[in-house]
Amino acid sequence: MTRTVAPDPAGGGAPPGVSIHVALVTPEIAWNTGNAGRTCLAAGAQLHLVRPLGFSLDEREVRRAGVDYWPRVDPVVWDDLAAFEAALPGLGEPYFFSAEAPRELWDVSFPPQAVLVFGRESGGLPDDVRARHTGRMVCIPMADTKMRSLNLSTAVAIALYEVLRQHRRAP
Repeated sequence: MTRTVAPDPAGGGAPPGVSIHVALVTPEIAWNTGNAGRTCLAAGAQLHLVRPLGFSLDEREVRRAGVDYWPRVDPVVWDDLAAFEAALPGLGEPYFFSAEAPRELWDVSFPPQAVLVFGRESGGLPDDVRARHTGRMVCIPMADTKMRSLNLSTAVAIALYEVLRQHRRAP
């Protein structure tokens, strides 16, 4: 499926000229997806979900995590990773997030048209995706080096609001 939905101007949205997309590749937990969707709506970003999903979008947990905003989130759902990756050039510059990435979030100057790509909760992005996009990998630094990763929806919020911060505008 290839559709892009502009943020609702009445609901705030990203600053003029800023177009941010957040992609969750094979997310497993409905609560994380619902919460990420709610964050995207608040920030004026478009949520993309790449199948297979570990849950049904009709599940009560997704709707509950997105509160009553879930219908407005209106995510773009892709049948597979190949279809999503083929569409990336038309969406913006992609950045792939991984706890093992060498470049920290703070060292990236995000463009106004950015695609923030996150992997599944249990294992992150597939190895082949990380290999294909080595130069576009980004991590969110953590003080405790024994931590494996941040919660997916927390990572989405941190990265998304860093892009907005760099463009010096509140949603």
